[in-house]
Amino acid sequence: MRIGVLGTGNMADALASSWVRAGHEVVIGGRNAAKAEQLAARIGGGAKAASLRAAAEFGQVVLAALPYGAGTDVARELRTALDGKVLVDCSNPSGPGFRLLTEGGPSAAQQLAAAAPGAHVVKAFNLCHEDVWRMRPPVFEGRPLAVPVCGDDKDALTLASELVRDVGCDPMAAGGLERAGLLEATAALFIALWVGEGADAQAIAPPLAYASGPRR
Repeated sequence: MRIGVLGTGNMADALASSWVRAGHEVVIGGRNAAKAEQLAARIGGGAKAASLRAAAEFGQVVLAALPYGAGTDVARELRTALDGKVLVDCSNPSGPGFRLLTEGGPSAAQQLAAAAPGAHVVKAFNLCHEDVWRMRPPVFEGRPLAVPVCGDDKDALTLASELVRDVGCDPMAAGGLERAGLLEATAALFIALWVGEGADAQAIAPPLAYASGPRR
């Protein structure tokens, strides 16, 4: 698969590295050519550096690994290059005090979709720190990590789910793009618990068999 990556930060590094190891062709796009070249060289495996537009044009799937707000601006700028592409959004719109910056409005993923209306936006990979995606694979107590995936286009969800499997995780169908805001709110809560309180956020959910109450 051809993958364009928009951004040169930690998430771009972690996910692109996994996808190159899985045999995909990856182009790293950045406004700063030197940073894009450094990241492509660090990833290796044939990864190439290019401009943001060239990366968007190259990819069948395009990862928007950009800070909240910046992603929307870039998507608007590149919207013609993103037409018909699968655009994966891994951003989290959190601010000071772990506040959800989109509260009361459209999610970050919905804003991305509005900025590039010809793209098929999928929300995924936003619930974990980038170092989790660097694990080979992310398995905990013998169980692969599940990655919720939200989107409205069936083919886009299929490709995004393939990329989830390629980082060693299990894709979890989480509904249409209207649910992306729930994933973003979950990330804000988990980060607040993990970082702010030092709490084990995983402990708040009972096993599936008990989700509707105790078994009788």
